[in-house]
Amino acid sequence: MVPSRDATDSSAADARTAAATDSDGRPSATVADRDGDVDAPRLRQFLGTLVLLALGFVAAVRLANVRMVALAPLYMFTPSVAAAVTVFTTGVSRREVGVRIGRLRWHVAAVVTVLALVAVALGIALAVPGISFDGSADPTPGLPLPSGALGVLALLALTVGAGVTVNAVFALGEELGWRGYLLWELAPLGFWRASGLIGVLWGLWHAPVILDGYNYPSFPLVGVAAMTAATVAFSPLYTYFVLRARSVLAAGLFHGVFNAAGGTILVYTATSDPILGELVANSVGLAGVVAFALATGLVVVVGAPSLGRDALTGGPPNPAGGGTSKESVVDERG
Repeated sequence: MVPSRDATDSSAADARTAAATDSDGRPSATVADRDGDVDAPRLRQFLGTLVLLALGFVAAVRLANVRMVALAPLYMFTPSVAAAVTVFTTGVSRREVGVRIGRLRWHVAAVVTVLALVAVALGIALAVPGISFDGSADPTPGLPLPSGALGVLALLALTVGAGVTVNAVFALGEELGWRGYLLWELAPLGFWRASGLIGVLWGLWHAPVILDGYNYPSFPLVGVAAMTAATVAFSPLYTYFVLRARSVLAAGLFHGVFNAAGGTILVYTATSDPILGELVANSVGLAGVVAFALATGLVVVVGAPSLGRDALTGGPPNPAGGGTSKESVVDERG
């Protein structure tokens, strides 16, 4: 599923530590906070800004008498705006929170993995009684595809193309907040706790659009809980690829391709039961949750990467899972 573990170099770790300054030559926030706890005032600023932005969108749609779903593409940028406000007003380095290219082979691995996960989720959905495969479905209305294997390849190319371009831009609107600033801030909690907490916040943040009928139109209230369960299940794998790639871009690509590919589950499954159609045969339903849970099980087997405050820059992770260690650092080439 993923490439092998990375080479280490302690001398590079010392060089990065010595060079960790912001554009004005001052020590970055990471230098001061590297082995510290979560900074509560800074976290409150991020969360407070995010809540204010969300409430602003809710107020705007009510005043304009439009649906929240119609503004969902703009709403996706609220986590990155909240992160930007926090980063630029507290001295946190943009590089420290993963705004960098990172390691390209792990970006590729993220894209390949998410395609495999969607395929597994589709298989899980079709294994449920009451859900059948719709072979007559048209995944690209208005755009005829070749038949057979060539058509499958064309669909994959379109999915990946959309996922790593337009979709990734909107996905980064979320990910710069979740797996950029917030992952860096919660790093002292370690891989699993940080991933879980981000998953909960990520799911609850969707509430305004879920309650407006997004993803689970027949079950808006249950949908908030279902979406939160899905994001908690998704979060460790997102964290995994961000840490391996040393870049939040990996999460943007993963998220973008997942959004592009996830719709195929809805397209190719058929059922007359809305519970099965919305809560099971859905990329953010039970099928998607089980697929990601299986992948997370593999992460448990191979070992989750240690999470430290300098994890997104290739700095030395702490084997204990929080803070950092001076024994190792991931090579940019790895």
